[in-house]
Amino acid sequence: MTESARSLSPGSPARQASLRAHNLGVLLAAVVDSTTPPSRADLAQLTGLTRATVSALTDRLLAAGLVTVLPTVRAVSAGRPAAPLVPAAGTLAAVGAEIDVDHLAVRVVDLTGATLGERIVPGDHRSSDPAPVLAALAALCRDVVAAAAADLPVAGLCVALPGLVDSGAGRLRIAPNLGWRDVDVVGALSGLLDRPGLRVVQANEATLAAQAEARALRESGVTSFFYVSGEIGIGGALVRDGRIVAGSHGWSGEIGHTLVDPAGPRCGCGASGCLEQYAGTDALRRRAGLPIDRGVGELSALAGRGAPGAVAALQAAGHALGLALSTAVNLLDVDTVVLGGTFAALVDHLREPLQQQLRSRVLWDAWAPVAVRPALVTSGAALAGAALSIRSEIVRDPLAWIER
Repeated sequence: MTESARSLSPGSPARQASLRAHNLGVLLAAVVDSTTPPSRADLAQLTGLTRATVSALTDRLLAAGLVTVLPTVRAVSAGRPAAPLVPAAGTLAAVGAEIDVDHLAVRVVDLTGATLGERIVPGDHRSSDPAPVLAALAALCRDVVAAAAADLPVAGLCVALPGLVDSGAGRLRIAPNLGWRDVDVVGALSGLLDRPGLRVVQANEATLAAQAEARALRESGVTSFFYVSGEIGIGGALVRDGRIVAGSHGWSGEIGHTLVDPAGPRCGCGASGCLEQYAGTDALRRRAGLPIDRGVGELSALAGRGAPGAVAALQAAGHALGLALSTAVNLLDVDTVVLGGTFAALVDHLREPLQQQLRSRVLWDAWAPVAVRPALVTSGAALAGAALSIRSEIVRDPLAWIER
């Protein structure tokens, strides 16, 4: 037997420590994810761990300030009163940030998921220089954390980005609407934040928004869907059984650059006829004859009054979206499409032309029609997903946080 095999043998200290770390995460996840605060007995039943193990691990989570005990509840049957457990509020800060074409944003949450502080700063970042934008985001992060969580340990920072994120290399490979290519976002922010040792990560904005939506949909029983994030750019993400299907490089879901018309207008990615050129927010405003700074609420109101330009823009967008989504549905075999971002606010105008394409192009529509629904998380979905992703890291591996 090799040394490594001996070190991981069933009864070895390393194996036991690994098992304890795993069980600690299982237990904290059960507390965080439970809709009704569980007692220690409930946790033993939920996790399959022995009551003695649950008791010892719960004591460790309590000592670390990751869970807290609510007032005891009288037992229905004979026995000791139950002491419900909940995630501890206000004991740590998880930071989400977002760089988008038209704003910067930061949100701080605690382990309960409650928002401790948030700021959104409008700005035009089309074809921008990364350095001043990243400096502005770092300053915004410092300000929001100082105001909302100055006395709390910061668990980490996740940045939502509107482009192709290479998590392994820690770089943003391309963000066409920002005009950025091969930018070391993580390295730049790590140097600017003046917090040595702070974990900084990055992820695609649509992926993070889909994670936030998956959490919101959990109680409704919808666990698998294709999420489409409509902004100036258009992103997507496939969710199966509540988890993101990321692909070989983590780049799946780039539906905004799906071909809609080979003879269509040139896209910022360099190709022609991409979905973004028909259904992105800038494209919608151009076709409707609206200035670039007008919101989708005005577009929706104009279409509701029958304004020809607005109606034509939304009909074209719904048609193009239906073409792209029917291809995705045929490839991926999903039965639900969730429209997020600006699409959630425009769903009443987009639904009919979109579903017309799904009905005519999805092979199995006659037997299993695709449901189209607006997202539940309609405000700051990517920002919410970014903050919650840091929180999720602690829940998955609380021992790493405790040892820090």
